[in-house]
Amino acid sequence: MIIKKTLGLMGFFLVFLAGLAQAIERQPLNTGWAFVADEALQPDDISATAWRAIDLPHTWNATDTVDPMPGYYRGAGWYRKIVKLVPGSYRLAFEGANRETRVWVNGKPVGEFVGAYLGFTIPLGSDLRFDGTDELMIRVTNRVNRDLIPSQKADFFQFGGITRDLWLERLPSAYFDWIQVDTPQVSEREAHTHFRFALAGEHPKAASQIAFAMTSPTGDALWQKNYRLPLPEGVSLPVLKQPSLWSPDSPALYQLNIELKDDAGKVLHAKRQSVGYRFFSMPDGKGLLLNGKPLLLRGTHRHEEHAGVGAAMSNEQHRADMAQIKKLGANFVRLAHYPQDPSVYQAADELGLILWDELPWCRGGIGGDAWRANTERLWRAQIRQNRNHPSIFYWSLGNEIYWEADFEGGGDDKNILPFLERLQALTKSLDPSRLTSLRKYYPGADVVDSFSPSIWAGWYGGAFGQYAEALTDAQKKYPAFLHMEYGGSSHRGRHTETPLDELGLLGQQLSVAEAVNQAGVTSVAKDSDWNENYMVSLFDWHLSVSESQPDFAGNAQWAFKDFGTPLRPENPLPYINQKGLVDRLGQPKDAYYVFASYWSPAPVCYIESHSWTVRYGPREGRPVRVYCNTDSAELWLNGKSLGLKQRVHGAYPAHGLVWQVPFVEGSNQLRVQGYNDGESVAGDALALEYHEGKAPAMARVSLSAEDLGDGHWLITAEALGANGLRATGFNDRVYFSVANHQGRLLSDQGHYQGASVIEMANGLAAIRYQAGARAGLIELRSQDLKGVYLEIPR
Repeated sequence: MIIKKTLGLMGFFLVFLAGLAQAIERQPLNTGWAFVADEALQPDDISATAWRAIDLPHTWNATDTVDPMPGYYRGAGWYRKIVKLVPGSYRLAFEGANRETRVWVNGKPVGEFVGAYLGFTIPLGSDLRFDGTDELMIRVTNRVNRDLIPSQKADFFQFGGITRDLWLERLPSAYFDWIQVDTPQVSEREAHTHFRFALAGEHPKAASQIAFAMTSPTGDALWQKNYRLPLPEGVSLPVLKQPSLWSPDSPALYQLNIELKDDAGKVLHAKRQSVGYRFFSMPDGKGLLLNGKPLLLRGTHRHEEHAGVGAAMSNEQHRADMAQIKKLGANFVRLAHYPQDPSVYQAADELGLILWDELPWCRGGIGGDAWRANTERLWRAQIRQNRNHPSIFYWSLGNEIYWEADFEGGGDDKNILPFLERLQALTKSLDPSRLTSLRKYYPGADVVDSFSPSIWAGWYGGAFGQYAEALTDAQKKYPAFLHMEYGGSSHRGRHTETPLDELGLLGQQLSVAEAVNQAGVTSVAKDSDWNENYMVSLFDWHLSVSESQPDFAGNAQWAFKDFGTPLRPENPLPYINQKGLVDRLGQPKDAYYVFASYWSPAPVCYIESHSWTVRYGPREGRPVRVYCNTDSAELWLNGKSLGLKQRVHGAYPAHGLVWQVPFVEGSNQLRVQGYNDGESVAGDALALEYHEGKAPAMARVSLSAEDLGDGHWLITAEALGANGLRATGFNDRVYFSVANHQGRLLSDQGHYQGASVIEMANGLAAIRYQAGARAGLIELRSQDLKGVYLEIPR
């Protein structure tokens, strides 16, 4: 059981009672820790340090990564906890700690792990006292260490801390150190299963047999079988006839129950492993075949972070991300650019999401002997940790690996290629059942099984109207071609009456490849205002091409959710990569619904755009796009039907669901209904203001407050013209603050209502505020605004 106890300056700690001898094998150790960030602290000198209570998962970079100050804490964090244990052999099992970890028990070092994003175990040793006073001390640092991948030049934050679950394991005398379940031969007729393992413990020879039991995806018992040890090469398990095959549409999972027993039949260790049977390949020029049939990869990318918590996400938050991706209708996720939480792989197995699992060799080139040894060691560990997941189809050896070399000569092909070839051979020796892959290192295209060049049509280069030509060209060059990363950034709520089209910017470079250095390049990324309208058009065009491209394996949009990065301090939302289909809270932007109109399994209709509520234009009105996946749709303006249209899948734009809308001056109400076989199955509504002419210039900015309850307020800044109408063209950077230091802004969250420094979007910006003991005074400034104030009652 678990109890709480006060232990002096350490605050609240969880005291773990192990109970009877074999009662508990694995116990979560997430709650009741004391923490301090202190680079100079030593484990024998802790009395003068101000510890604070925290729970795991935890990162000290949850908010300082996206606050207005450059840089974030890159140093040591210490975790301290008292545990009460009965005699036995114990170890800590980390699901992940970034980036270097050392553990002490009762002041004595017991182990360390160097590396990030992977699980590892550290035995607690023989110095446990078992008297209720055993003290655990863990030091984690995310210091800059060039000998560890990924490079510091990677486009994401490297959060420090124990960022995933931590477990306390009480070890039996013999146990499985690791297990490996392979499916070497699979067809529609039968499936073969091979089991390999390694034993550990104080008395591994006490184990004399292994018992297996297999249940079907519907829970039916299929077979049971015992095998005597030793089994030096593992064992081939009974063959399954007519197996239910795993696929995105039907992620069938069998359950393999495994028990390690002694001569008396006592269970020493038990494991449960999901098994998915599938077979896949990429024949030259034929795309991807899954279970003998072509499958178009409809994909996106995921970084492991969320607003307010950084990388220290709960299992529920991880799974919510994956469920939201699946709900959109995707069938593929590239895990960018590192192995992720175990719950992510479990969710992919269960939901039916194909994974690209990537070695964190992201930029930086190649290093020396220490770098190479660390990289190979971590890659071995990553494959061993994740290989039992049927969702993984691709082992990626890296991303942009030659960019921004950290070492002299680190970007030279003569140094990179031999090591890449070594990694390829190593990967195939460890797991020949998967395809290897690589993105954007062209000399390595022939080394790996499949390859993705860089094609950013309409963003970092070229125009999105060039996408079909770029795909066709890449298919000719690379026999097993996938397209990883396309899209662009959008500042939520920013819209324009005159978005760019498929021809892009006049006079821009013709190449659709991403230039290493954007400084001398004309591109939409550099030379546009990042409005949502353009991204809607770009994705609409890309999908109209990729959904109909012959023999195309598929692509993955970059990226599903906005995420933090140290490389983008001047973005409209500073330090945030704004290429997400959803914001850092998971709230959809307009582009999300373009994908839903192509992919969603559930009926959907969406009027573009719910964040574009003040529009200007000619007396005859403007066109409005509606994104539906229904057979047909009907649009109404102010209660009057504008006609029923048949949806033509893939027709640009919006599958043909575009109406010329004769808006009236002032308030307007739009409503749409989507129909399948004449039955209304989806709908949407939108209220907006329409004004004839052009948007006025900004004359003033007003502040308003909405009471959200419980002392929380939403503060909104609105730019207005001299006529009192919204100045939708005002997109300046603004700065919120609390002038009298009463209450606080809920800032440093990296989303559109959680940043004290942000560019306005169509004349709007907002932030949340928590009231204090007295009335607060909110201040807004910009380069040209000398101050706007609003008092908020306590």
